[in-house]
Amino acid sequence: MRRFMAIWFPHLLAEGMLRRRPHLKDTLFVVATPDHGRMRVTAVCQAAQKQGITMGMAVADARALVANIQVLDDEPQLSLQLLTGLGHWCIRYTPVAATDVPDGLLLDISGCAHLWGGEENYVEDIQNRLKGFGYTTRIAIAGTVGAAWALARYGKSPVILAPPGEERAMLMSLPPAALRLETTVVERLQKLGLYTIGPFMNMGRSILRRRFGVGLLDRMDQALGWKEEPLKPLRPVVPYQERLPCLEPIVTRSGIEIALQQLLNTLCERLVKEGKGLRKAVFKAYRVDGEAQLVEIGTHLPSQQATHLFKLFELKIDQIAPALGIELFVLEAPSVEKARSSQEALWHNSTLNDTKLAELLDQLTGKLGKGIVHRYLPDEHYWPERSVREAKELSEQPTITWPKDRPRPMRLLPVPEPVEVAAPIPDYPPMHFRHRGKLHTVKKADGPERIESEWWISDGKHRDYYVVEDEKGERYWLFRLGHYTEGKPHQWFLHGFFA
Repeated sequence: MRRFMAIWFPHLLAEGMLRRRPHLKDTLFVVATPDHGRMRVTAVCQAAQKQGITMGMAVADARALVANIQVLDDEPQLSLQLLTGLGHWCIRYTPVAATDVPDGLLLDISGCAHLWGGEENYVEDIQNRLKGFGYTTRIAIAGTVGAAWALARYGKSPVILAPPGEERAMLMSLPPAALRLETTVVERLQKLGLYTIGPFMNMGRSILRRRFGVGLLDRMDQALGWKEEPLKPLRPVVPYQERLPCLEPIVTRSGIEIALQQLLNTLCERLVKEGKGLRKAVFKAYRVDGEAQLVEIGTHLPSQQATHLFKLFELKIDQIAPALGIELFVLEAPSVEKARSSQEALWHNSTLNDTKLAELLDQLTGKLGKGIVHRYLPDEHYWPERSVREAKELSEQPTITWPKDRPRPMRLLPVPEPVEVAAPIPDYPPMHFRHRGKLHTVKKADGPERIESEWWISDGKHRDYYVVEDEKGERYWLFRLGHYTEGKPHQWFLHGFFA
């Protein structure tokens, strides 16, 4: 069952200005903007309203009523900024919050109110919190966006909860403007004596379309639920999300862990039913002071194991500062993939379980940070430093096999390091070489293996590689760059180390 909430801020601009400038608390003030060469009032504080000042009044007339009134210049986009901030704050109550410029919010609260014990408690909590921020509100809940909007602005009570299916009856006594019609249409209806929605609600659609245009029918259909009216949320909705409000603010680590465990169990049960696993999860803690704390984790393979995921979050719980207390916990899984079989082998002829390996890598990454674990695959290049590439995923399989016809070092330097070499004659392996100031005497050697530069990628000289072993039994991969030319110095480099 779809349920929507409309929040109207009758004095948004004045109260927002007062919140930004607390020194105006005991001052009579209005907000004004130029209009055809005259300054007109666009917002009025409540104290000034009691003196008879209204919106749209000329500033000169306002000064005539209240001589000491303070006039503030309107700030462009201030209403939108205020609504955007309030909308983001409301995300703690529902993932779908949209602005309704210039002075309202629209929320899709389907499936959310029961977390607060019902719609009455839900509305009361929102209204009291906004009142504490200094905002006057009128709130309505209904089965459609249009009905909620109409009841919030034109209903008789500051809070209206329309029972499901009763929207039509509750709209009958409201004025036509409650349907969000254009001013010209409203004036035309009033000229015909149609001062409420009821008299024309049951008129023939062809008559209404001919007299007032298709816009009237669209607004009626939206208010009655016959036509869908999608909201544009401030934040993209995460399909996999669980929420847990708190009866009392949580300030301890144990309380945070209990909330996290409960959310993980609920989310993982859903993932198991749908055959999915998460790759990324975000745990958010909304504090009573309006701030949100969050920590996130990632996995190398899709996971639906609540115990394993809790261990990853457990490493980061200390990053959450509860301050005066946390009132709402939200767990989101923005990245979800199809779950894999737990018995699938990562490499052939290996008994290593890939799920256990992934969980080990997850824990290493959680403790030491991202970028600490790497996996490499063979790539189709002759040039040694280009012959390997880093795997994007743990499950990614190589497109070619590792070369076995020639020896390759266990550790390959990303950039070959120059060495000083003494060789008896050209094309012979070196007798000894010096690397980083240390002299190595060559006892055994094999080579050369010539590797040409890949001309379609870059120009360069060929390399003649040698596998050499020194007096300590340590083996190295050396190469001479280019042809040996008599009378000219030739360059040697160390490129890798064998096991």
